[in-house]
Amino acid sequence: MSGAQALVRSLARHGVEVVFGLPGVQIMDVFDALYDEPGIRMVLTRHEQATTYMADGYARTTGKPGVALVVPGPGALNATAGLGTAYATSSPVLLVSGQIESYNLGQNRGALHEIGEQLDVFKHLTKWCGRSDKVNEIPGMVRNAFQEMSSGRPRPVEIEIPWDVLSMTDETELPEPEGPVKQQPEPALIREAAQLLAGASRPLIWAGGGTRDAAVSSELMDLAEALNSPVITTPEGKGAIPENSPLSLGSFYYAHGPGHIALPQADVILAVGSRMMFTPNVPWGIQPHQRVVQIDADPEELGRNIPATVGIAADARLGWTETEITAIRQQADLEIREMAPLQVEIIETIRHELDDDAIMVAGTTDIGYWSHLAYPVLAPRSYLTSSYFATLGKGINVVTLVFNNEMLGASHHDQQQRFGGRVIGTRLHNPDFAQLAEAYGAVGVRLDSHEGWGTLSVTP
Repeated sequence: MSGAQALVRSLARHGVEVVFGLPGVQIMDVFDALYDEPGIRMVLTRHEQATTYMADGYARTTGKPGVALVVPGPGALNATAGLGTAYATSSPVLLVSGQIESYNLGQNRGALHEIGEQLDVFKHLTKWCGRSDKVNEIPGMVRNAFQEMSSGRPRPVEIEIPWDVLSMTDETELPEPEGPVKQQPEPALIREAAQLLAGASRPLIWAGGGTRDAAVSSELMDLAEALNSPVITTPEGKGAIPENSPLSLGSFYYAHGPGHIALPQADVILAVGSRMMFTPNVPWGIQPHQRVVQIDADPEELGRNIPATVGIAADARLGWTETEITAIRQQADLEIREMAPLQVEIIETIRHELDDDAIMVAGTTDIGYWSHLAYPVLAPRSYLTSSYFATLGKGINVVTLVFNNEMLGASHHDQQQRFGGRVIGTRLHNPDFAQLAEAYGAVGVRLDSHEGWGTLSVTP
C-alpha cells in the first residue's frame, strides 16, 4: 500500500471518523486515500487555523481525538494557534502535516513550503511529535500518537510525512491499537490523602479541566455528596458537576466569583485535574495553613504551583452547612451583578433560551469572561474556553452571538483606567453583522436593545 493509504487506514483503525483539513500539493495523496475510506468524513476548511480549532472543539465535546490535516510550512504554522489552544486546554488533537520531499529535507534549496526543522517548532506545542521517512513506519507512528493522546494527560501531538513517502508503496502491516497507559496511585499516598480528608472539618473540592469526562463528573458528584463538600470549578472545569446543584459554587475566575469567599474558609482542599495556578500572597489564594490534596493525570503538575499531596478521597467528616454554601453563592452573585449588571442579564437570558446540554463557546471577550462566572453549566463537555492561551477567534459556533460594542473592550478599558483615557488603536468600525450573515447564506438578526433577548429564537 502507499504511504497515504497506510496513514488513512491507520487512522480508521484507531476509530477516527472525521478529519478537518485543507488540501495542498504535499498532501493530495492523503485526500485521494480518504476518497476510498467510507468510515472517515472529510470536513473542508477555508484556512489551516480552522483545522486545529475544529479538531479541538470536536475532541472536547465528544471525548474522541480530533484530527487535522495540513500542508507543511505556512499551513502547519497557520495551525499552531489552534494547537497551542489544545495544549493549554489538555485536548487530544492530532495534527497531520505534510512535508517537503525527503531528499530535500535539511538542504535549504527553497522547496515549496520549506521551513528549516519544522519538528522543532512543534516540540514546544505538543506532547509528542515525530516524522516518518518510510512507508512501513507510518502505522507505528500513528499508533504512538494515539497512545500519547490517550495516556496520562491528554494533549496534542503532531506527525509529519514527506510528500514522496506518501506516494511511494511498500509492504506494510497495520498493528492493533494499544490501550492507554494509566497512572496508578501509590497506596501510601492514598492512605495519606484519606487521612487528610477524614480529619477535615470544612473540605472543599476544586475541579479543573481534567474533570471533563462524564464518568468523572458522576464520581465527583458522588464524592461531593459524601463529603458534603462544596465544589468550585475553574472556567475549564465548568460542567464538572451541574451548576444548579446545591453543592455547586460555580466558577472562580481570578479574584471574582464565590471562590474568593469560600476558599479561605476551607481547611482541606481536594484539587482534581487543575494546575492550581494562583497569584501568591493574596487573601483569596491558597493559604500556608491549608492542606491540599491534588489529583492530576500529569505527574509534573503535582505541587508545581502549590505544595500538595496526591491521593484519592475517602469518607470524611462533614463540616459545611447548606445555609453557608447558599450564603456564599448569594454573596458572590450580588457582587457579580454589581460589577456587570448588563452582561449578567444578557448571559442569564441566553441560558434561559438554551437546552441544558447546549454547548457554549466562551470567547476571549468581555462577555466571555463574565460567562465564566454568570453562565450556569448543567452538563459535562458543554462549556469551552481557550484556557490560559486566550486565543482570539476560536469557536465552533453554530449560533454566533456578536456583541458589537465597536471596540476591543478589554484593551479599551485598560486605556481608560491605566492610561488616563489615552485611547488609540482600540476603537472599531464594524459592518452590519446581520447583513454579513445573510450574505453568507445564514440567518442574521439584529437587536438594538438587550430587552429583546427573551423573544429571540436561538434555533439555527
